[in-house]
Amino acid sequence: MNFDVARKRMVESQIIARGVTERRLIEAMLKIPRHLFVEEALSAQAYSDTPLPIGEKQTISQPYIVALMTELLELGGTEKVLEIGTGSGYQAAILAVLADRVYTIERIRPLALRARKVLDSLGLLNVNIRISDGTVGWEEEAPFDAIMVTAGAPDVPQKFVDQLKPGGRLVLPVGSQFEQVLVKITKAADGTLSRKEITGCRFVKLLGAHGWNVED
Repeated sequence: MNFDVARKRMVESQIIARGVTERRLIEAMLKIPRHLFVEEALSAQAYSDTPLPIGEKQTISQPYIVALMTELLELGGTEKVLEIGTGSGYQAAILAVLADRVYTIERIRPLALRARKVLDSLGLLNVNIRISDGTVGWEEEAPFDAIMVTAGAPDVPQKFVDQLKPGGRLVLPVGSQFEQVLVKITKAADGTLSRKEITGCRFVKLLGAHGWNVED
């Protein structure tokens, strides 16, 4: 399979065709080899218009959702970004191309270690990975210019709001365990929050002290 051709087709038909226009983001998605972030047996499906399993009951998000959430962060290249839910590492790789520093948290050790290996192989050394409860954030590195949560939360965790810099953007899915709405929170210079609902979506549950209980 010609992965370069498949990646270009993905960007044209799934990303640009659906209204994503940010040039740097489009270039990043053309650059990052998505097939390296899925199991080899699924590599032929890596550029398809669907999420894929990555093991441990987790998934790599649909390419369009990755692009949409990233575009909502409005990254210019100088930001410090927090990602909750490293998963395969693909979203972190896209963020690493577009921001200055990426801090990403994954609670499942095998996924974090696998993501670290792929990110290192691509020379994306501006990504820091922590194996921990992502719902508490990364307080010692706060505040962040942008925060992305790649798992569905029952509500907006206050920890993320507290760790967001004035002027910063927080993007996350909020709703039930089975269906959510993608939400963008913007924090004004005076700390005032504005909330915008973007689209319906479905993510795995955000598990942890400030998310869903593991038993739920």
